Amino acid sequence: MKTTGFTFRSGAVAALLALALGCGAALTIVPAGSATTKGTMISTRTGVFGTMLDVGSGKYAGYTVYLITSDQPPTYGCTTKPVNLFGMPIACSGPSNSRKAEWPAVTTKGAPIAGPGVSQKLLGTVQRAGIGEQVTYAGHPLYLFEGSPQEITGEGWDEPSIPPWSGLWYIVAPTGNPLAWPGTLTTLKIGSKTVLGALELTLAGWESFPLYSYSADTSSTSTCAGSCSVAWPPALSSGNPALLNSLSPSKVATIKTSDGELQLTYDGKPLYFYAKEGVTKGPNGFEVLGSGNGLKAASPATGTFSFVTP
Repeated sequence: MKTTGFTFRSGAVAALLALALGCGAALTIVPAGSATTKGTMISTRTGVFGTMLDVGSGKYAGYTVYLITSDQPPTYGCTTKPVNLFGMPIACSGPSNSRKAEWPAVTTKGAPIAGPGVSQKLLGTVQRAGIGEQVTYAGHPLYLFEGSPQEITGEGWDEPSIPPWSGLWYIVAPTGNPLAWPGTLTTLKIGSKTVLGALELTLAGWESFPLYSYSADTSSTSTCAGSCSVAWPPALSSGNPALLNSLSPSKVATIKTSDGELQLTYDGKPLYFYAKEGVTKGPNGFEVLGSGNGLKAASPATGTFSFVTP
């Protein structure tokens, strides 16, 4: 898999990649209905991760579409608000043809149309300042990433604080759920502690991020859902993850979340990322800080998130 999705964007984003080594207004989602003008078609195709959504018509036909876990309309993690990153401006989103946005929105000029394998009732739109009418699916605003059709280079990107979009990116299943890959579990050092982590893509390439357990969970039940899962996205998988640094396969399993997704567990503990994980640029590249350790869930505040000992 490529790790250079940024290079398909503006020169500013390409410069950020070389240097590497916000909120929009509240808006209302409207369901898709009958259209007086032909809208963007959302279709499906089968790829290495299974059956996924893509754009089915127009200039971006065949382009893979993505969701980010930090979007929970009417609030959004991916907005058009520019931020200064390493001395250069960058925005998460913009219109489909934007060359300044890292993740341009999938837009439409009429009610979106369901192609083969797509549920019309899950399609909708949201009107967003600086973007226009963005297509949604199962309530998730949809985005582009690549510069060509049939590519998948944005799956598994983690952008918690550099850039500060506070979420994980996934391709989208016809059910509307994130379509995860198996993933890779590893270990990493946070200070003097060796903790369980996962390899994720960033603008600097592959990085290890710590995983957390939640004290309110059981070995068979993940209780962090809704707004809790926006702050603490579950570590999703489509099967058996790769294991590094002598991690024990016998300790790795999956459970189903309330949304029907497969969440990884380790030694009986459902696993999570922290959406606002601290990341800093150190002398040897990016340094992940493990800033979620010891934090309580904002809603409901009944448990604490902690590092997982391998």
